[in-house]
Amino acid sequence: MTANEDQEMELEALRSIYEGDECFKEISPVSFQFRIGDLDGTKAFLLDVSWPEMYPETSPQMNLDAFFNNRISAETKELILSKLEEQVEANLGTAMMYTLFEWAKENQEALMENHKPVVTAVTSISSSDVTTAASTAKKREKKEQLTKAQKRRMVSRTDNKGELPRGWNWVDVIKHVSKTS
Repeated sequence: MTANEDQEMELEALRSIYEGDECFKEISPVSFQFRIGDLDGTKAFLLDVSWPEMYPETSPQMNLDAFFNNRISAETKELILSKLEEQVEANLGTAMMYTLFEWAKENQEALMENHKPVVTAVTSISSSDVTTAASTAKKREKKEQLTKAQKRRMVSRTDNKGELPRGWNWVDVIKHVSKTS
């Protein structure tokens, strides 16, 4: 089999295995994202994997550069990638995406045991800022949101200029009749 045939078969298998799984995302036919751990977990990470042209004969390209991983230190990222590279070397020449993903899920605790979340700068907020933010949020809440069906009805009522035709509601009809009588 050629590399492209192997890729097509593995792609079909991945699609059927991870159909409906929120941890797996197919970016393109040769690029994937796997989320290891719970979405709100502090030890979760997102693994980006891309297949080069000669995959599975050559190793896939893996990185942890996604924004989701910003709180993970560089040392932890290096450790995770080095452990995954060991698994890639052991499975070189075979379809390995499922194996890598499952291995990472099973070994998540070991991979993240030395993980200390990276803390970003936090600014202090005064109580007046909080009250103004709360009042603007309330103002935003009051804005009426139309459903898609309501928007469609509005569009279907308008003419090609975006104007409602005369008499589209009873108030408009009464105003017109009162002016003409």
